[in-house]
Amino acid sequence: MDLGIAGRKAIVCASSRGLGRACATALAVNGVDVTINGRDEAALAETAGAIRAVAGVEVAVVRADVSTAEGQEELLAACPAPDILVNNNGGPPYREFRELERQAMLDGVVMNMITPIELINQVIDGMIERRFGRIVNITSVSVKRPVFGLDLSSGARAGLTAFLSGVARSVAEHNVTINNILPGYFDTDRLRGGFQAASEMTGNSVNAIADARANEVPARRFGQPGEFGEACAFLCSAQAGYITGQNLVLDGGLYESNF
Repeated sequence: MDLGIAGRKAIVCASSRGLGRACATALAVNGVDVTINGRDEAALAETAGAIRAVAGVEVAVVRADVSTAEGQEELLAACPAPDILVNNNGGPPYREFRELERQAMLDGVVMNMITPIELINQVIDGMIERRFGRIVNITSVSVKRPVFGLDLSSGARAGLTAFLSGVARSVAEHNVTINNILPGYFDTDRLRGGFQAASEMTGNSVNAIADARANEVPARRFGQPGEFGEACAFLCSAQAGYITGQNLVLDGGLYESNF
């Protein structure tokens, strides 16, 4: 399917690896010039090279912390008028809620709620003027179902979801959409890091924890980042202009609900 976005420009946050990288790659393959971001210079260089190898598009690289004002300025300097914004950021580490101090909680809210809102504030008026905008926020299935040790991340991402629900409706008439993708267990460094943390907390082996998690999923496997990237690219497509304010759960059937 031609997604109708060739020649568009995208900022994809935290895209040097994992789900962010998958989104940037899928957009690039569909002809979108991408600005990728991360804090690991080597990982960014490797990702940029991999994207250029499969797509004949412009790939800009911004090494910065997207949660800082300086990092956001650098992103927007590299791509001043994005048609597409994919909000993604690392979340707080797995931690028992009693161990969370005030500053840790504030940092988590900044990373997973305030930062995406700040970026949206800076790009949305341009999208409205151009009558095309696609904003996708990578949140988590933990917005809908609890995941042990991710209470802070879950709360911040749920706050982002609620905040943007009304915003999405307020800009829909301008062909600007805002949607969220809620990943379940995808085979990424963050997932594996969570297994390691759970192992340290429970005393069970990493392999035993991974097997147990995979068996929780009706699909009996972890998701692959490429699957996630393709879903993101579709939400950014011309054809997806009538989809807004939605939460797309990609979890292999893990979250059980009739609606």
